Amino acid sequence: MASFAKELLIAQLAVQRATLLTKRVFNETAKGAVDKSDKSPVTIGDFGAQALIISALHANFPDDEIVAEEESSLLREKASLRDQIWEFVRGVKLSDDEAEATIGGGIKSEEDMLKYIDMGASKGGRQGRIWCIDPIDGTKGFLRGGQYAVCLGLMVDGDVKVGVLGCPNLPVDDTAPLTADIASGHGVLFSAVKGQGATSRPLGDGSLAEGKAISMRPLTDMSKASFCESVEAGHSAHGDQAAISEKLGITAPSVRMDSQAKYASIARGAGDVYLRLPVSATYQEKIWDHAAGYLIVKEAGGEVTDANGKALDFGIGRTLAENKGVVAAPASVHGEVIRVVKEVLAKKAAA
Repeated sequence: MASFAKELLIAQLAVQRATLLTKRVFNETAKGAVDKSDKSPVTIGDFGAQALIISALHANFPDDEIVAEEESSLLREKASLRDQIWEFVRGVKLSDDEAEATIGGGIKSEEDMLKYIDMGASKGGRQGRIWCIDPIDGTKGFLRGGQYAVCLGLMVDGDVKVGVLGCPNLPVDDTAPLTADIASGHGVLFSAVKGQGATSRPLGDGSLAEGKAISMRPLTDMSKASFCESVEAGHSAHGDQAAISEKLGITAPSVRMDSQAKYASIARGAGDVYLRLPVSATYQEKIWDHAAGYLIVKEAGGEVTDANGKALDFGIGRTLAENKGVVAAPASVHGEVIRVVKEVLAKKAAA
């Protein structure tokens, strides 16, 4: 079985370097943001982080395809924004020269930067090696100083093999209680390789810090469980999730946070269940919003399926077109959670 040791190392260093850029953008631009055509906020950090990650991937794995969220057309139209992003990109590197040399992927000019951003246009699929990137997952969380994640996953023939999450505002302590206002300047780098377990380590600015294995919390009493959900009601059906929580006997209020930091939090035992139920019959989840977190939870002893208990299929394209919603929980109770999810959703459909 392939070890994916090089892929893991490059992915960890690439995500760590990208988080340096996102933190600098937050601190220095007063949360500068622009609007995409769909009016969702996009930060300077999205474009800069994507360029940095893709440059590292292309330098080390030039034949691999890449699925990424952003493309450069907006930057080609807005020279001032492009120049601002370039200033951040050119100024970011790891403090450890050996780590910087290992990752490679230098960006030499603004045009070079745009070229890398546009390498993320793969349509995905079930064949070959395909990386997927969300340069800043949880843009609104990023803008408000809350939770966000820099996300990178590798799929081989549609199967997620490597997952890395950089969560700059999660506390390093894996045992820290999970609360909606949890925030820390330290940050955590989570990673997993299929069949090799999941780890967490403090985010740094140079070589990788020492990592430690993480696992989901043993859960035998659902009344003592906690569950995470998205902050935005447009992303997840809060009412349905509240009904499911009640039926499961969960007494603690939900913890709402942005991004795949939710996956990371339950993977290390700070929470137990992550519910993301569809708010629209036509909405399709994007693979970059789930691939890395999905693998990290699975390797930490969890199960992740859609709301019907169906395995997530990352091999269709850029979306999880055949899946509706996401349910993540410890493997020992996942079946019980799915049973209640189905019951609540069926009752709603019949109403």
